[in-house]
Amino acid sequence: MSTTLLAKNRGGEQNLRPKQLRKQGDIPAVVYGSKVDSTPVYVSSAEFAKTLKEVGRNGVISLDIEGNKQDVIMTDYQKDTINNEILHADFLAVDKTSKISVDVNVVLTGDAAGVRDGGILQQPLFTVSITSTPENIPQSLEVDVTNLQVNEVLTIADLSSEGKFEFNHEGDEVIASILPPKVEEEINSGEQQDGGTPENEEGRETEPSGASKKEE
Repeated sequence: MSTTLLAKNRGGEQNLRPKQLRKQGDIPAVVYGSKVDSTPVYVSSAEFAKTLKEVGRNGVISLDIEGNKQDVIMTDYQKDTINNEILHADFLAVDKTSKISVDVNVVLTGDAAGVRDGGILQQPLFTVSITSTPENIPQSLEVDVTNLQVNEVLTIADLSSEGKFEFNHEGDEVIASILPPKVEEEINSGEQQDGGTPENEEGRETEPSGASKKEE
């Protein structure tokens, strides 16, 4: 069962400005989709935060727009990095039986064996694109790297979706890898420079000691 979030229209006669909405504790938003008209709405900032905590980043929300309910997922939002407030949200209208494509965060878990041996863990992909019905979209994709050794990689082909969704990537795309440890070159302070004619800063040979200037 979807969590319900109340919303109100912000178009028409009201035509409330985003700045005014934020001042009164609301978040301007828009509902869009292939089978619905783009609709500007606004929701309570407090209720939005509560709902997002319940359903997660990719969860299905039953958006109640003044009595008209529509299943949606939040596809994007704008955030004020200074005061950590949501400035705007985008809701995609969905049909629970139809598949959609979304991005899901990749979270590496476990203490990689290769890192314990001095290797360096790299993560080329922090998000992956998947196609699924809305209710089968995971909040994040956890990838266990515990057994990953130095010079080994984990790819899309190594991951399991348990038949709930499809990856929109090539199978050989790398999720994580362990690079070998860097070996610093040690300079032997006891080594002596080979003999020969020294060079000046510009790379030109200097005259041997005692040589006289050639007269013109």
